[in-house]
Amino acid sequence: MGTRVSYPEEVKLKAIEMRLAGVPVKEVMEELNIRNYTQLKTWMRWYRNGEMHRLAQPVGKQYAFGKGPEFESETARLQAENRYLKQQVEVLKKYAELERKWRQKL
Repeated sequence: MGTRVSYPEEVKLKAIEMRLAGVPVKEVMEELNIRNYTQLKTWMRWYRNGEMHRLAQPVGKQYAFGKGPEFESETARLQAENRYLKQQVEVLKKYAELERKWRQKL
């Protein structure tokens, strides 16, 4: 059995962002040095299901269903939520831009 690879949360978010922008899976894997297509597929499933807290969990560590990471303070929780919402806005902006370009080609 191979060794487990732990990807930083930033890499996971970048991979999700690239896939949402329409970048092919193979290209995402090559650019971010992701070994397995299934890993990328799992991250996308977590994103679609709104389980963004799972991107920050360590390798092999599974949280109980419906429970995310515990934050040190209310401020840390709000910062994480703010970061998540900003990422959502950025993704929507990129999608709108791609859609606009696509419509111009028609």
